[in-house]
Amino acid sequence: MEKFEFAPNILNAACPSRTVLRHLTDRWTPMIVAVLSQGTARFGDLKSQIQGISPKVLTETLRSMERDGLVSRTVTASVPVRVDYTLTDLGATLIEPMSTLRAWAETHLAEVEANRERYDAQQAS
Repeated sequence: MEKFEFAPNILNAACPSRTVLRHLTDRWTPMIVAVLSQGTARFGDLKSQIQGISPKVLTETLRSMERDGLVSRTVTASVPVRVDYTLTDLGATLIEPMSTLRAWAETHLAEVEANRERYDAQQAS
């Protein structure tokens, strides 16, 4: 494991914590965490619950999360092959902060939409 000459600081351009934050705040990771917070899921379950995600992007995001140690992938030899995804202990630590962000977004949706409409109307004039 690489040692850093400085304390992690997301504001420091050289700090790898930026890549971690970028991954956690991408479009799909919070939604995958939301589904997996309910327990193990198969690829098809994730695809059907997360509307709008393509199979390619889901695969890429799951691989990235697996690489970061957030998700474990279990393959069961069967016909067809069964692949299950589960949050790791590290991944499970994301449930609370991601749930908080989700609740904020859902709670303040109407207010944000009203602000967007007001802003867009001002820009159009």
